[in-house]
Amino acid sequence: MQYFSLNKNAPRVSFEQAVVLGLASDRGLYFPESITPLPHSFFQNIENLTQEEIAFEAIKQFVGDEIPEAELKRIIAETLCFDFPCVPLEKDIFSLELFHGPTMAFKDVGARFMSRCLGYFNRNDDKKVTVLVATSGDTGGAVASGFLDVKGVEVIILYPSGKVSEIQERQLTTLGKNIKALEVDGVFDDCQDMVKQAFLDQTLNHKNLTSANSINIARWLPQMFYIFFAYQQLKKYEKPIILSCPSGNFGNICAGIMAKRLGLPIAHFVASTNANDTVPRFLEAGKYEPKPSVATISNAMDVGNPSNFIRIQELYHYDLNEFEKDFSSYSFTDSETEIALKDIYNRTQYIAEPHGAVGYLGLKKEMAKQPKSIGVFLETAHPIKFLDVVEPLLDLKLPIPTQIESVLGKEKVSTKIKTYEDLKAFLS
Repeated sequence: MQYFSLNKNAPRVSFEQAVVLGLASDRGLYFPESITPLPHSFFQNIENLTQEEIAFEAIKQFVGDEIPEAELKRIIAETLCFDFPCVPLEKDIFSLELFHGPTMAFKDVGARFMSRCLGYFNRNDDKKVTVLVATSGDTGGAVASGFLDVKGVEVIILYPSGKVSEIQERQLTTLGKNIKALEVDGVFDDCQDMVKQAFLDQTLNHKNLTSANSINIARWLPQMFYIFFAYQQLKKYEKPIILSCPSGNFGNICAGIMAKRLGLPIAHFVASTNANDTVPRFLEAGKYEPKPSVATISNAMDVGNPSNFIRIQELYHYDLNEFEKDFSSYSFTDSETEIALKDIYNRTQYIAEPHGAVGYLGLKKEMAKQPKSIGVFLETAHPIKFLDVVEPLLDLKLPIPTQIESVLGKEKVSTKIKTYEDLKAFLS
């Protein structure tokens, strides 16, 4: 499989090169040269397959022969070490829980898959790779956990000071070893801009930089797995499926659309956003106009210029009419999110968190238009990661899961930076 840059001004590369480089030399995101749908029989028989078998069939064409089949199956098995249940909340509405992994966030899947791919590519190489990643919340912890002690890989995580939850911050600042955290005086977009600038800085070529954000294909593509798993669990209801993704950098919903290109029968996608409404405004006006991000209680979605949206545009051939056939996007305020959290809990006793609540709101809005459908929203992180919002709002005390207990007593270690020059000095 070859990958090309969506800026169309860089050489085509292999899967390994795309993973190691992260971003193309023209600042473009990599995209697969071809997408071959899976056979109809695969979906007819999907309920009889294991999750590992489903994931292997979904990803193998994108890896090609660059990782041997047995090795790829091992990577998948180590990635999918936890459950992905669809939990019924009310009639025809389900929560797809993606928080049962080691850092209790959906990003555990992509981070574990990518770290093991890089480990395989570095197996006979003494050359160090530096993974440079920006986080608006959960990416940092998932990447830190996924890459901890991976041979030949140093991880540097940039996060916006005061704009991630305390638990999220502890997950990325307390592991030590090959994991380093940089606390940026700014917002997530500043962190992401610094990472992109570093990739294009030729004076840093000796650092062999790559990214573990969803701009990296090995972080992004495995997110298809749990979209397939949702269909596997909901197929028996024999209704059109609407899938709502709480959306920040738009990697998750982009992976869902990729799954549909492989033949997965998802009828409609909803990109549910908070006040950072660049994509909802695009669908209304037909003009893509990013704006600076604003802080919300669903902080992992505080992204003003979502990187993966260009991949979605490619999947829809940059045609607004194609978008509108099976894609909607809605924006919700913090106040609406809080009301939804309380409403879900009061009616069902289900404890959601702010991102899942935004996904729920978008799903309800779309299902009002398509009442004969069944709906699933992505619950992307455990509510414990947002206890400062959830506990007072629902007037309850959340038990601390084992995965979180392990970091609470550890000392935070981070380096404060303000500018790209500070980052460059740290890297040099």
